[in-house]
Amino acid sequence: MFAANPALVLNADFMPLSYFPLSLFNWEDAIKAVVKGSHVVVAEYDQVVRSPSTTMRLPLAIALREYVRPPARVAFTRFNVFLRDRFRCQYCGDQHLRGALTFDHVVPRVDGGQTCWSNIVAACEPCNTRKGRFRMKPLRAPFEPTQHDLMASQRLFPPNFMHETWLDFLYWDAELER
Repeated sequence: MFAANPALVLNADFMPLSYFPLSLFNWEDAIKAVVKGSHVVVAEYDQVVRSPSTTMRLPLAIALREYVRPPARVAFTRFNVFLRDRFRCQYCGDQHLRGALTFDHVVPRVDGGQTCWSNIVAACEPCNTRKGRFRMKPLRAPFEPTQHDLMASQRLFPPNFMHETWLDFLYWDAELER
């Protein structure tokens, strides 16, 4: 009945807890969080739910009552490497779907290269195969991104489902048009 009515979950500073995946609760969990008191309703859908004693509009966006500090360091994952590199091969510069990219060591492991932020880039299969023979260098040196770096990249790849009113919460700190 209300399956298409998820609630955007925001931190106490009204920023999403996560962009990838977008922090969402199904409508039941959103109502439970509000009733329990851990979250407050920020915006509502027009649809209502009823219990024997209460009538409530479905939450569209909810925010935590207490701020949750994001992790100090970004997790070193394959997805975060691709996100840092904006799903572009760091050798040819072409953008690819996530499944078409590989996790590439700039300095190969056989030559002492480590599996770390400063030695891993996203590469397409053809470039990954050619780079050793042609001594290709990445277009941009690999680096350890900050939360801010990844959030800037995440904004370039909006989620598949997004209620139009969520834009106010997802991109509130984006530069305004002139």
